[in-house]
Amino acid sequence: MNWDLFVKSFVTNEGYKEVLQGLGATVLIAVCGLLIGILIGTVISVTKVVPQDRAVAKVFSHASDIYVGFFRGTPIIVQLLLIYFVLLPAMGLNFDKLFVAVLVFGMNSGAYVSEIMRSGIQSVNKGQMEAGRSLGLSYAQTMLKIILPQAVKNILPTIGNEFISLVKETSVVSFIAVVDLTKAFKTMADSNYQYVINYLILAAVYLVLVMLITWLIRAIERRMKRSER
Repeated sequence: MNWDLFVKSFVTNEGYKEVLQGLGATVLIAVCGLLIGILIGTVISVTKVVPQDRAVAKVFSHASDIYVGFFRGTPIIVQLLLIYFVLLPAMGLNFDKLFVAVLVFGMNSGAYVSEIMRSGIQSVNKGQMEAGRSLGLSYAQTMLKIILPQAVKNILPTIGNEFISLVKETSVVSFIAVVDLTKAFKTMADSNYQYVINYLILAAVYLVLVMLITWLIRAIERRMKRSER
């Protein structure tokens, strides 16, 4: 290992700029992907738990099954390649590759969050819904104001795990030429041939990111527990 070559590549040749760009892309994709996933997942989970006594509810439920089945049944890299190189060109659309990465990660996360959220909703005592309805709230109001807040509290650790998974899975976005953290370090390794140093530091950066996310989730959990007192 030659640290001098690495330092020259990282500092003198301004490789740190690409690393910072890659870090920003990784965090952006993971954060925005999770937010989109929570939005999509919440909608899907609600369609799965509402009474299936209407045709519209059944149609949405079946469509959700197809959506979840596809995004959970295929690798995210396949989804990324399929949407960026096949689906969008077939529709005559040309979006920025970073936007496509965010969109695909959000859609993928939505499939997983939907199951997480559904289990969270079902973990809330059924009496909470009955209590809300008895107070004159509609089904939607009860779900929004009473059920979902409790469900989110129950599934917070699992959502944190989903966030960690998204951060690590961003390493595949280089297949559509997005410069993420992994791509930035690989580019430096190819230029200075210090693969051991570059990849060890890359692993350390991912480890620090995961530790920060874990700390953040635990801090939120502690705050929510104090608010219950």
